[in-house]
Amino acid sequence: MRGLYLITNDDPIELLLAKLEGAMATYEVAVLQYRRKKVPKEDQAYEIEYMKQMCAQYKVPFVINDDLETAVKYGVGVHLGQDDGSIVDAVARLPKDVLIGRSCNNSIELAEQAIADGANYVAFGAIYATDSKPEAGNIGLETLKLAKQQLNVPICAIGGLTVENAQEVIAAGADACAVISDILGRPMHTVAQRVYDWSALFQAEA
Repeated sequence: MRGLYLITNDDPIELLLAKLEGAMATYEVAVLQYRRKKVPKEDQAYEIEYMKQMCAQYKVPFVINDDLETAVKYGVGVHLGQDDGSIVDAVARLPKDVLIGRSCNNSIELAEQAIADGANYVAFGAIYATDSKPEAGNIGLETLKLAKQQLNVPICAIGGLTVENAQEVIAAGADACAVISDILGRPMHTVAQRVYDWSALFQAEA
């Protein structure tokens, strides 16, 4: 796993899908995560099915945020926060080839435990202040540098990341950068170019 880790927002679904199509058609998105906090559960089935098919078309791993039961239902990956269930359970119940990730805040110890439990990537953040999780604080780059030295799975950075501030984050050790607003908060006609700009950052640090 290396590159842009794109997370959905709560835009109206037609707008969101149009922007996702623009992003995915670049073939430069590494992972797509479904995170729709304001959408009722009963309305999510269509969205998840559509995005799952889109990911299959573009050969992009698909991950459900914080909901193992839904991930099991669709046979896709899952990303779990510290209070969102067991990695051991996720490993036991999901297909062998999907992504299983854990948010580890600012803690190498939490990441080591997640990996021991079977997580195949870990996420640290918020790196910078972010509107989508204002309570998360910001941790800077030192934890990423330590993680790169000590951990043997891909490391995802999250929180306030933009093309303009992510070069040093990738250099510090991030294999992937999780992004919402820097892609989906932009006008439709700029989405694809922004994805290419992200791709160039990762190629520069390869």
